[in-house]
Amino acid sequence: MALNLAHQIGALVGTQIPTEFTTGEQPPSATTSASAVWKTPMVNLRCNAQQKTVSPPMLTPPLTPRSAGNRSPLISPTLRLDLSATCQAYATLAPPETAEGEEEAAVAWKEGDRKEKKKGVPVYVMMPLDSVTNGNTVNRKKAMNASLHALKSAGVEGIMIDVWWGLVEREAPGAYNWGGYAELLEMAKKHGLKVQAVMSFHQCGGNVGDSCTIPLPRWVREEMDKDPDIAYTDQWGRRNYEYVSLGCDTIPVLKGRTPVQCYADFMRAFRDNFKHLLGDTIVEIQVGMGPAGELRYPSYPEENGTWKFPGIGAFQCYDKYMLSSLKAASEAAGKPEWGSTGPIDAGHYNNWPEDTPFFKKEGGGWNSPYGEFFLSWYSQMLIEHGESVLSSATSVFEGAGVKISVKVAGIHWHYGTRSHAPELTAGYYNTRFRDGYLPIAQMLARRGAVFNFTCIEMRDHEQPQDALCAPEKLVKQVALATGAAQVPLAGENALPRYDEYAHEKILQASSLNFDGSSGDREMCAFTYLRMNPSLFQPDNWRWFVAFVKKMKEGKDAHRCWEQVEREAEHFVHVTQPFIQEAAVTLMH
Repeated sequence: MALNLAHQIGALVGTQIPTEFTTGEQPPSATTSASAVWKTPMVNLRCNAQQKTVSPPMLTPPLTPRSAGNRSPLISPTLRLDLSATCQAYATLAPPETAEGEEEAAVAWKEGDRKEKKKGVPVYVMMPLDSVTNGNTVNRKKAMNASLHALKSAGVEGIMIDVWWGLVEREAPGAYNWGGYAELLEMAKKHGLKVQAVMSFHQCGGNVGDSCTIPLPRWVREEMDKDPDIAYTDQWGRRNYEYVSLGCDTIPVLKGRTPVQCYADFMRAFRDNFKHLLGDTIVEIQVGMGPAGELRYPSYPEENGTWKFPGIGAFQCYDKYMLSSLKAASEAAGKPEWGSTGPIDAGHYNNWPEDTPFFKKEGGGWNSPYGEFFLSWYSQMLIEHGESVLSSATSVFEGAGVKISVKVAGIHWHYGTRSHAPELTAGYYNTRFRDGYLPIAQMLARRGAVFNFTCIEMRDHEQPQDALCAPEKLVKQVALATGAAQVPLAGENALPRYDEYAHEKILQASSLNFDGSSGDREMCAFTYLRMNPSLFQPDNWRWFVAFVKKMKEGKDAHRCWEQVEREAEHFVHVTQPFIQEAAVTLMH
């Protein structure tokens, strides 16, 4: 019988995107903040051939950055797929970015056929969060092999893997079990895929799209039970166990070691265990810096319904270690009265800026001398934490031939207000009058790290009008800040998107053509969220193959979408059996 994969996989999420709206109050033009309203004409990605109109899907509310893959319950077919004929066909129809194409390119380089370095944006794909099981084995091993084969066939550069602190060093300090990771990395090597390895020092579970729960190591939680102030704390005494509070970075609160020492030891053990793969298979180390692996405070936790989009979140500076630092900073500033607590009029997690005295646009505390002092201290603590952990990472991996990257959250809601309240509670001192991303970019530049940013696929008009969301303007601001700091910029999509409409937006954003003077600058990489059965649904897979091809060609490519899609259509048809196997086996 014929296998109807579209029926097996199920429908795409959503329907029609709302019409465009006016976001209301927006930031003025500024050379420092680069947060002005901007209107850039859409990159001409299509030729003049007649084409069908693509109706983009209605998004679920644009939640936080760092979402995970969907795993829809699927019906398992009984058909056993034979891959031999397809593999033979694939050998003659694989895209030129395969190993053979790369070898030809290398020859051309030596012969002087190419005068410039290769352009384009390599695409990586995030693996499922639970790729390694609690038993330290590869999860769904057959599915993983078939999926990696499929990704390589599409011309994908590599994959991103979360290396969970809570799995590897779960039982005791210094007792590392690399079990499933050793096998998974060898699988990537076998398929010729490069790896971005994320040092995930945070809890999995409690953020948008988290599809499984992986807490911090058991012995870390035991120390948190003894001293709850090791956890981030809000003004109402709520503790957050997603990540160890940066207030105790230099204090030996984890069985005689500081948190930063624990992170450094973990990375050193990873380096020593996988040194044979570093620089060849493992090409990037993304260093986790906070909840969801991002350099931020856990100001908008979804766990137990504490926060819901588009709430402003809450400051996380009420553990004794953070308050001790605040007290010292206030005394140094000659204002000891400012050091006993954080703002007490900043509202609750689900308030909007104008609901609060601290964040309101007229006369708000955020724009007062006290507010400027507090926000400067709060954001500086975050930047110092990032620099401290980065210093350890660059020392550990010096000479290993890998890039070091740090992920920054794309907090785009209420961006059109003066105070930018959700960014402030997360630790980004970015307001109508101040650029909060340039200091972060400058810190990363000092350490030679990559600035990784999300929400690249979003458009302003897709988001709720009343929440003054502006992801496009935020991405532009970050692109200009990283350009000014001369730090490489990489991107991710915040929510799973498989449609051409989102792909076009990613292509446009990755070209970094925001100010008309980007020259040859492009994003250094893009990581696609996420590998799951929906990715291998026929239409989604065809669009994805074309998207990867277009990204790798770079912003100066002149071929239109229809030509690329015709090639993708033929390629997908020929390779259908092992693409189907990837989709089917991922269900188990």
